[in-house]
Amino acid sequence: MKRGSSIVIAICMLMTLFLTACGQDKAASSGKATGDSSKPSELTVYTALEDDQIPTYLESFEKQYPNVKLNIVRDSTGVITAKLLAEKDNPKADVVWGVAATSLLVLEQKGMLESYAPKNVERVLPEFKDTKNPPNWVGIDAWETAFIVNKKELEKHNLPIPQSYEDLMKPEYKGMIVMPNPSSSGTGYLTVSAFHQLFGEQKAWENLDKLHQNIGVYTHSGSKPAKMAAQGEYPIGISFGYRGIKEQKKGAPVEVVFPKEGSGWDVEANALIKKKDIKPEAKQFLDWAIGDEAMKKYNENFAIVSVKQEGQSIPEGYTKDPLQQLIKNDLNKAAEKRDDILQEWDKRYNAKSEPKQ
Repeated sequence: MKRGSSIVIAICMLMTLFLTACGQDKAASSGKATGDSSKPSELTVYTALEDDQIPTYLESFEKQYPNVKLNIVRDSTGVITAKLLAEKDNPKADVVWGVAATSLLVLEQKGMLESYAPKNVERVLPEFKDTKNPPNWVGIDAWETAFIVNKKELEKHNLPIPQSYEDLMKPEYKGMIVMPNPSSSGTGYLTVSAFHQLFGEQKAWENLDKLHQNIGVYTHSGSKPAKMAAQGEYPIGISFGYRGIKEQKKGAPVEVVFPKEGSGWDVEANALIKKKDIKPEAKQFLDWAIGDEAMKKYNENFAIVSVKQEGQSIPEGYTKDPLQQLIKNDLNKAAEKRDDILQEWDKRYNAKSEPKQ
C-alpha cells in the first residue's frame, strides 16, 4: 500500500513538473512571463523647463504612451548644459526637452546631437529650428528678459519703476537688484548676450560694470530673482516674463517690465542625444513635443510658440506684440561666444554670486 502510494505521488510530481515547464515555455515565447511586453520602456529626459510647467505639459504624452516611463532630470540651463557636456563620452540622457537653443548649438558643435526630423516638423517656424535637414534641434517656444519690480518696495524708497537697461544702471538702485548668473542660468546668459548684441562688446562690459554696482546678488536660477522680488527680498529682479507674470497672478505686488531697448531671448528647444542605442521612444517623445496638444500647453504660458495654431492667444501680462519686443538676436553668434563671455563675466562679477548648493 505504501509502495503504491509512493508511485502515484511520483507520477503526479512528474506530471506537475512537465505541465509547469510547458507553461513556462509558452509564457516565455509570448514574452509575458519575462515582462518584455508589460514592463514599461524607460526614457531619460533632460530639461530646463520650469518645475510647475512639466506635469501639465506631460499629461497628453502620458495618456498617449502609458507604457513609457519618463525619468525627468530637471535643472537650470547652465547646470543641464554642463551635465550634458560632462557626460559626452557616456551619455545618460536620451532626449533634451526645453533647453536653450544656444546650449544645443554648443552640443551640436561637439558632435553630441543626432539629426532627427520630428513628425510635422515643417510646421515649425524657420527661426525656431536648425537650418539643417534633418535638423539637429527643434524649438518649442521663446522666453525673454523682463524686470520683476516690487512696487511697494520701490515706493518706500520713493523711486520710479525702471523701464530700461539704462535705468537699471542708475546709482539710485544700488544694491536693489538681483540677477541670474549667466553661467548657471539661460535667462542670465540671454540677458548678458543681449547687452553684447545691443551695445557692442566694449560698451556691453562698461554697462555691465555699472549694473554690477547695483546688484545685491547673482542667483543660480533664472526664476529665483522674480520670486525674491515678489517676496520683497529685493525690489527688482531681472528674470523672464513667464515667471514674473506667474508671481503677479499669485497676488504679489509686482509689475512685469519688458525693457525699452528690447528683451534678450532664446528658444526652448528639443534634441536627440547621439548614443550607441537610440530608443524608438525617444523619437516618439520628440514627435509629441511639437504636436498640437503640447503646443496648446506651451501657449498657456508663453506668448511666442514655434507652431502657429488656430485660436493661438497671447497670455495675459505680455506686450500686445511680443515679437516686436525681442532684440535682433543671432543665436549662432551667442553660442559661439558663450565660453568667452562666461569666462570674462566670471572674472569680473562672480564674487557676488550666491553659494552653489
